[in-house]
Amino acid sequence: MIRILLVDDHPFYREGIRSMLAAGDLGVRIDAEAATGEEALTSVAAARPDLVVMDLSMPGIGGIEAIRRLMLADPELPILVLTMHDDESVFAALRAGARGYLLKDAGIEDLVRAIAAVQRGEAIFSPRVARRLVAHFADAPRSASDAFPELTDRERDVLALLADDLGTAVIARRLGLTEKTVYNYVATVLAKLRARDRGEAAERARAAGLGSGI
Repeated sequence: MIRILLVDDHPFYREGIRSMLAAGDLGVRIDAEAATGEEALTSVAAARPDLVVMDLSMPGIGGIEAIRRLMLADPELPILVLTMHDDESVFAALRAGARGYLLKDAGIEDLVRAIAAVQRGEAIFSPRVARRLVAHFADAPRSASDAFPELTDRERDVLALLADDLGTAVIARRLGLTEKTVYNYVATVLAKLRARDRGEAAERARAAGLGSGI
């Protein structure tokens, strides 16, 4: 029996997974649940699960940062991402330490197979995610400046500074702009990337190689 920690901020989704796993002898049991990245850190320490199933878009530190911190505490802990996002976040999740990346349109049998595979030390991905990875590595090497072609040069400058976790005032000083102008640029960047907030945009930017890390 594989004991898992299920991390997702939607209680109805967690209840659905719990019910489906309990309906059959599938070899997987939910031992603990969490609704935020912070709760995930606490729950892993308390429940010591065999594996973590982690959403990415959650309140607080979010899934990517939670994965990073869990890997720092226990590099051998298997983590499977289960999310709606089929975008650059797959690269950020893998860099953070996730072993698999499954989309939420997967069936319960696919989820169980993915959990078992990740528990065995294998890497596993949803078909759409696998195609994205293949296409990424099949392409000729690209520079970070090629990322997000829908953005203007100035919008990409703002995004790169968001990737460094800089605030509005600091970005304004760095670029010689007013804070109001920076707010407007950030709003435009979020709209073009269809990112729900600055944190998600920053994660995607880092995954694409933007930001200095300073």
